[in-house]
Amino acid sequence: GRGSKPAHFKGPDLPVESVSWDEAMRFCRKLTERERASGRLPDGYVYTLPTEAQREYACRAGTSGRYAGELNAIAWFSGNSEEQPHPVAQKQPNAWGLYDLQGNVWEWCFDWYGEYPGEKSTDPTGPTKGSARVYRGGAWFHSADLCRSAYRYKLAPDERGSLLGFRVALSAVRQ
Repeated sequence: GRGSKPAHFKGPDLPVESVSWDEAMRFCRKLTERERASGRLPDGYVYTLPTEAQREYACRAGTSGRYAGELNAIAWFSGNSEEQPHPVAQKQPNAWGLYDLQGNVWEWCFDWYGEYPGEKSTDPTGPTKGSARVYRGGAWFHSADLCRSAYRYKLAPDERGSLLGFRVALSAVRQ
C-alpha cells in the first residue's frame, strides 16, 4: 500500500488523514491480528470502525443538542483552526472523556450510507450494501454547522482526502 503514514499533514500528534475506508479497515484487521497473536485481545472481539450509531452515541455523550458542549472549547473548525488540523486532545473532552469527536478531521464509520429507518431502532447498523460509506464529525476546514452531532456525509470507500481520517473501536464480533 501507501506506507505507514499516509497523512497529508505531518506531525507526531496530528490525526492521521488522507485514508480511505478500505485502508482504515485494513489497519483494523492488522491491529486485530497483532493484538490477538499477542494474547491482549479477548476472543469474540475485533478492532473495527464504529458504526454510525455508535459514533453518534459516543459523540453526544448523553447530550441532545447540536454539539456535546461549547463548540469552540471542544472542536477545531473553520472558526478557530487557522486553516489546519491540530494535535489531538488539545481541546476539552466531552462528558465521557472522549476527544475530537467534533471537528479536526472527519471520521469514517463502518456503515454503508442510506436513509434512516422510518421506525425507532436501537443501535442500527445501516444498509447491508451500497456504494458509499458514512463519515461524521466535521473538520478543521469546515463551518460549525458541519460539526453538529447529527451531521453525516458519504463517500465511496476507496476515496480519501486531507480532511478524512478514522477512529478505531473495540467491538464484539458482528454476527
